[in-house]
Order: sequence, then structure tokens, then C-alpha cells
Amino acid sequence: MCGIVGYVGSRDTAQVLMSGLSKLEYRGYDSAGIAVVKDGSLDIRKAQGRLSNLEKMLGDYEAKGATGIGHTRWATHGEPSQRNSHPHSNCAETIAVVHNGIIENYMKLKQWLISEGAAFSSETDTEVVAHLINHFYDGDLLEAVRSAIGRIEGSYALGVVSENHPGTIIAARKDSPLVVGIGQGENIIASDIPALLAYTRDVIFLGDKEIAMLTRDSVKIHDEYGRQVDRDTYHVEWDAEQAEKGGYEHFMIKEIHEEPKVMTDTLKIKDGMIDLSQIGIDEKAIADIDKVGIIACGTAYHAGMVGKYIIEDLARIPVEVEIASEFRYRKPIIKEGQLVIIISQSGETADTLAAMREAKKCGAKIAAVVNVVGSTIAREADAVLYTHAGPEIAVASTKAYNTQLIAIYMIALELARLKKSIDMNEYTRLVDGLSEVPKLTEKVLDTKGQLQRFAAKNFHKGSVFFIGRGLDYVLSMEASLKLKEISYIHSEAYAAGELKHGTIALIEDGTLVVAIVTQGKLIEKTISNIKEVKARGAKVLAVCFEGTQLAEDVADEVVYLPKADDVFAPILTVTPMQLFAYYMSVEKGCDVDKPRNLAKSVTVE
Repeated sequence: MCGIVGYVGSRDTAQVLMSGLSKLEYRGYDSAGIAVVKDGSLDIRKAQGRLSNLEKMLGDYEAKGATGIGHTRWATHGEPSQRNSHPHSNCAETIAVVHNGIIENYMKLKQWLISEGAAFSSETDTEVVAHLINHFYDGDLLEAVRSAIGRIEGSYALGVVSENHPGTIIAARKDSPLVVGIGQGENIIASDIPALLAYTRDVIFLGDKEIAMLTRDSVKIHDEYGRQVDRDTYHVEWDAEQAEKGGYEHFMIKEIHEEPKVMTDTLKIKDGMIDLSQIGIDEKAIADIDKVGIIACGTAYHAGMVGKYIIEDLARIPVEVEIASEFRYRKPIIKEGQLVIIISQSGETADTLAAMREAKKCGAKIAAVVNVVGSTIAREADAVLYTHAGPEIAVASTKAYNTQLIAIYMIALELARLKKSIDMNEYTRLVDGLSEVPKLTEKVLDTKGQLQRFAAKNFHKGSVFFIGRGLDYVLSMEASLKLKEISYIHSEAYAAGELKHGTIALIEDGTLVVAIVTQGKLIEKTISNIKEVKARGAKVLAVCFEGTQLAEDVADEVVYLPKADDVFAPILTVTPMQLFAYYMSVEKGCDVDKPRNLAKSVTVE
């Protein structure tokens, strides 16, 4: 969850660290801090709250040519406070550590270290690491870190500096992401690529249980046994501007406007055919597939739910969608060779990664739908379908979700073609329809003015209910999540047909209900459900395709989408729902890009 950065080189290290942390604040904003080895001593500065508080504290502080590490925190162990802020150090403050992850056996280690004379000043699990490294230190910092992580259980991405090694950073990772940036006369570490782009586009993704030693002129990587290993360098194609707001008020609204382009970039259509050769979906590979599994968390799980409906409808193959955090603790029934699709924007989601490894143990063939090239899930999957969403900075996922849907639809159509559950005429029609979705989404963006005006009149609502049937119900899940996570308004999604089974008891005068009405075969049924809530005083915002007739007594406000095949409704409908959530949050004065208690990448359980 947290963001870490480290720098060794000739620049003003404090400035580099603060710049990097500004690109990582979406990963946590409970506190921030830096530690630099300056003039032969370790200098630690940290502040509770947003990064701006640390910036004010530092003032005109300079650390030219120093070595340093920085951290922005999402609190796990210990409340958000200055004493629980990172970096943490040993008693003598000669070693400093920043950490992303969770040390599961920290209490046992802490008790042992106290018996050895260590004095703790925070409630965090991370401070154990600083004392543990100090305990093993005998002049070799790399070996001390290696010995320390050998005792640690849990997940970690670590940056370590010592005043006894002024030109060195030690970095290590297990289950939490860490990237090494390779520069000229300088090197840098960070939790995510945007923090590096001002200095280099050449990066190395550290593998699990690997340790890197960085100096100005070299990066040496070792495995857990101390053996030096080689790692390929990846050149980042997208530039720093893609991780900037570009004139938009928030990253979220910028990323919503990028949806048509990134969906186009994700589509793999050649000569009227979907090309999924890179993930090995061909006639031979699917011959024995009689069930598909999909595993994901959060927004990616909702993409998986859409996938279940679409794959079962088009390919006639049963699909089981699993929440990763539940899957990993069950005894899953997976047949040898079964196709399991893993969906993750970051490719580092802790529960999803663990679930993928469990599925592989059971003999599944893993196809990953991932946005980040070189991420752990991408490296460990049998095949990868990349979603070309580019950097997504806002905590609430928008464009990444849209690209996940595009990927799922491509897989569904190819499975249907190869299984011959649809004929070539239908396949061609649907592929053509899918290729038109990005252009239609550009038109959907024109609904923003209407949704902004509606939000201005309704942002004070305490509860919002989303209803729909079939694919509309699945879309409602994501719409509800978007609203609650950035506006803090209580919202729930319900299958419209279930209203009479209890939910309608919650409807009272003035309750806001958002009704998704795009499935032609179910329109009349859904309208009946809308009338049921209207009769009890609800105010209704309806979303439907152009040409759908909704009388004034059915909905108070109607958002019309450009007409498309019903099967593509989840992709076209999600954009106005993202806009609705965005404007409700803005009207309430919430921090849209950094909602409370949330972080972008969930890299801890």
C-alpha cells in the first residue's frame, strides 16, 4: 500500500525524494518522511498527514549528492502519527528503513530484540526491520539485510541506508512491488514507475526475495542465498506527461477522458479477427476446456463478473468467478489444464497473486489480464494479455476497468468462435461492434454536463441504490463501488428482481435510485421494478440506450447512451456511472484522487 523511493547520485537528494513521493502519494497519505545520509550522518525528517506537511517542514532543506530514502504511508500497524511515520531507525539512528508490506511475525521478533537490548519508539511492524538489520550488522550492510529478511515472515519492499555506507542503498522485496531505475551516474528505487520517469526510463523489476545494492555507478542484484543474478532491463515507452494531470482538475476525470484511446490501444483486431495468439488461445488449447475460472479483487472482480455473463452467453462455457481473498483459503476444485483468468491492474495485488499461485499448484493454465508490464503476476502467469491503460494515478480505477472489459470481451469472442457456439456471421458482427465501442464512448462523455447538474442537486443524499437485471445488475456493482469509495455515500447494488425480497423496505421518500435499463429482453421487467420504488417515494436516475421509451412517471432523469448491441452495454454504461460518482464527490468536497483509507495497489493482505 505504501510508497517508497530511494536515490543515490549527484542531484539534490531531498528534492528527488520529494518529487518521487509526489508521484506515489496515491499509495498512501497518512504520513510521509525522508532519511538522507548527509555530511557523514543520518538525518531523518517526517511529518503526519499529507506530503505537503513534510514539504513545509523541509522548507529550503538541501542534500546535494547525498544518499536517501523516502516514504509515504498507508497505515497498517499503528495509527497515523509522526512517531509511526517512516523512515524508522535503530536506537543509535545509524540505519534507516522504509517499508511497504506487512511483517507477520513482528511481535515475536520485537520481543526477542527487546531481550537483546533494543528500544522501540513506534507501534509499527517496520521498526523491527531496522533493529534486526542493526543486530546482524558487522560492517557489511548487504549481508545484514540478507540475514534480517531471512528471519522475516510476510511481505516487504525495503529501502535501507546507513551512515556507515554513505553512497549505498540496499533494496529488497517479497510480494510487494519494487522497481530499480538505471541512470547515468545515479540510480533510484521506487514502488512504481511514475516516480522514476523524471530521471530514467530504463528499469529493472526486482524478483521475489531478491536484494539489490545500488551505488551511483552500479546496481548489483543478489538472490536470497547471496548469489549475484542478472535481470533484464525494461525500457518504459510512455512518458512522464501521461502521469500528469494535463490541465484537468483531477487525475480521475483525466483518466475517464482517456478511456476511448486506451480501449483502442487494448483491442487486438487484425483483418476482422481478434488476435489472441500471444496468450495461446487457439483451437488446440481450448479443445478440452469445459470450465473457466476468473479470479480477481475489487473493481477487477467486477470485470470478471461481466466476463462470466459474456463467456457463458457467447461461448456456452460455465464460468466461476472467485474473490481472490476467499479463493486462497479454500480447497478449490480445479481440473488439470483448466483455464483460469487472473485480472489485476497493478499485477501486484497480494491476494490475487497468492490465489494465482494456488491455482497453478492445482494444475491450472493461467492467463493474466494485467496493465503493468513486468509485474509479478505478468511474470508468473503462463500467458499475459496486457491492457494498455497506461499509468492510472487516481485511486478509484476507471480507464483500467474499461480496458479489462475490452480484454474479457476479446477472450469471450475467441472462445465462442473456437468452440463454434456462434457462427462466423455473428462473430464478425460482434467483432465489428466491439471495435466501435471506443468511438461510442467518446459520445458517452458528452453526458458529463447532465450528470454534473444532477449531482449538484443530489450530492446530499445519504444512501443510493443501484438496480438492474442481467448485465445491468453486474454493471451496477461497479457503479456502486465507484460512488461509495470516492464520495463516502452509502450505496448498494441489487438485482432489480430481488427488490421485493427485502431491499424495498429501505426505500423511503427521497431515496435516490439509479436504474440501469439497457437489456432489451428485460426492459419491461426493470421498468416494473422502477415503478415499485417510485411508488414509495424514490427519486430515479435511469440510464438507457437511445430509443428506449421511459415515461416521466418512470424516471426523474434519463441519461441516454448511443445505441449499441445490448451485449456491449457494460462498457458503455460504466463511463457515465464513473462521471456520476466523480461529480457527486466533487460536489461534496471530497479528495477525489485520494479517498480516505484507500490506496491504489493493495499489496498487503
